[in-house]
Amino acid sequence: MKKKTRATPSRAAKRRKPAPANGNVRPGHRASGGKDDARAEIRRLKGQLARALARVEQMQAAAETDFLLEIPNRRGFERELGRAISYIQRYHASGALIVLDVDRLKPINDSFGHAAGDEVLRAIVAVLSRQIRSSDVIGRLGGDEFALLLWNLSETDACAKAAALEEDIDRLSFAFAGSTVATGVSTGVSILGAHSDPARALAEADRAMYVRKAQRRHEVLDPSFPPDRRVTP
Repeated sequence: MKKKTRATPSRAAKRRKPAPANGNVRPGHRASGGKDDARAEIRRLKGQLARALARVEQMQAAAETDFLLEIPNRRGFERELGRAISYIQRYHASGALIVLDVDRLKPINDSFGHAAGDEVLRAIVAVLSRQIRSSDVIGRLGGDEFALLLWNLSETDACAKAAALEEDIDRLSFAFAGSTVATGVSTGVSILGAHSDPARALAEADRAMYVRKAQRRHEVLDPSFPPDRRVTP
């Protein structure tokens, strides 16, 4: 009876060792595929974050912009005013705030419709834009009230600028339904300095604007005032 012989593995088979059952890579070997996947995921997440931040900026800009005139609304202007005052306080700069109230906008809306009133507002913003620098800011505080943030102006210069704006807007005229219509603005000035506060500055300029509005009414009623300068607020 022949003796059974047991097969012995070859030398090559002996040298081969089975891969670890848990899938771990032996020391000295790089898990290049895993690292590449992680980098790709990081790039994807960064792209999503950038798009989300851009969307947030777009929504914030829309929330702070007047949709009709494409200038800052009250919220946007107050944010710019707060930043400006912080800069003025820190670097000892100077600036001025001018509040403008449009005369006779309600009668124009009532007589000729809101499209006519919108045309008046656009024309006024165009005048304001021509009279300020690119670093200055125009904002719409309400329906017929605007504000200007002007850098590096003394009180004398700011008052002269306000008077010039009144004169330029007083010259505007519009033709609606066969009628010629004029408008105007009353202005109030507040000087910004180291001790300014956004809310107080707006309130101060607003009070000055109402004083000026009363003066313009008096100018209309005063016979000695030149007729070509009379504007009914």
